[in-house]
Amino acid sequence: MSEAIETIEGWYALHDFRRIDWTRWRGLSETERQAALDAMHSIVSAYQPSSPDAGSFGLYSILGHKADLLFCHFRPDPKTLGEFETMLDKSPLGLVLTRPYSYFSVVELSKYLARGISEDQIHTTLKRRLEPAIPDRPYVCFYPMNKRRQGSDNWYMTTREERRELMKNHGIIGHKYHEDVIQIITGSQGLDDWEWGVTLFANDPLPFKKLIYEMRFDEASARFADFGPFYVGSRLAVQDLAQLLS
Repeated sequence: MSEAIETIEGWYALHDFRRIDWTRWRGLSETERQAALDAMHSIVSAYQPSSPDAGSFGLYSILGHKADLLFCHFRPDPKTLGEFETMLDKSPLGLVLTRPYSYFSVVELSKYLARGISEDQIHTTLKRRLEPAIPDRPYVCFYPMNKRRQGSDNWYMTTREERRELMKNHGIIGHKYHEDVIQIITGSQGLDDWEWGVTLFANDPLPFKKLIYEMRFDEASARFADFGPFYVGSRLAVQDLAQLLS
């Protein structure tokens, strides 16, 4: 049996994608629309953490047909994420929103990163990575992924040393883009349909393309990675959303 790599978990994450039902929105009265806009202001305000230790939140406008909005949350308590979902669903704004996709996971780091760090120090030394603040960058890219389990390309049947070497080379490519792209990895085995979620942040969407393309040639991706749908969007202020809907 191949040896599993221990992981370190941090905050829980919810990527809550929503689509606006424009036909239904146009059918609302002016009073109903204003109630939805007022509710939206209240909800986004409630989503903002009371302190950096309470979590992180970002609102994004998604490009393309897959979704219109992304409510991106990182929180210490998964119960809070469920409360946020329900708050939006029950609101007047929720009447004109559908949910094409969502992803529930938890921030995850490999214990490779904790070599030389005692168990007592792990969550203090790696706090910034385990409890991430959403970067102040205007673009986001999210995608889920699996490690392949097919024949000789079965990630889970490789040795610990093989996986360490593969991920080392994988990390070398990622480091080339560390100034352009900030990455948050979340694990979802047993929590959602994919095994990991990858959230990238940048000042321009082009580095997303360049990074992902170069990664395709790395053995860890070329042999062992299966990717889900990609969602790309731009940061949205609450007043921008109001303008979009008004």
